Amino acid sequence: MTTAIAKKQNGNPSVSFGNVVDNLFQNSLRRFFDDNFWETDTPLATGKIPVNVRETEQQYEMDVIAPGCSKEDFSVNIQDNLLTISFNHKEDKKEQDQKAGWVRNEYLQRSFSRTFTLDDTVDVTKINAAYTNGILRLTLPKNEKAKKFSRNIEIK
Repeated sequence: MTTAIAKKQNGNPSVSFGNVVDNLFQNSLRRFFDDNFWETDTPLATGKIPVNVRETEQQYEMDVIAPGCSKEDFSVNIQDNLLTISFNHKEDKKEQDQKAGWVRNEYLQRSFSRTFTLDDTVDVTKINAAYTNGILRLTLPKNEKAKKFSRNIEIK
């Protein structure tokens, strides 16, 4: 019977040589079957899609960084106060050579989903989205109650 003891440093388990080799092999094997063997892990392949958010006086702007995608594969939905941005792409490739007696079928599916909670400062009826140069940009206008207001009050 063999017992493995993992030493903890600062509350985290230590990394063993076996774990490093296992992770290296599993990641390389997964990339090989995903046709990305020679590429590093892409955000779309790992499901970790970066989103940049900016606030201006009039609106919020969200940039979903997703190069190589098609705008037809995106879906943007609002339900109650949840904004969900999702992407789903399916592709079938079929090749055959009846004389040589071979058939090759490949199926590719890429997908991701991100959900954000909206507060009552967003005018959900005026949200719009556009996909250009690998970036899905959403514009979320603020409603009147969220916009800064200033005025001088006359003292009587």
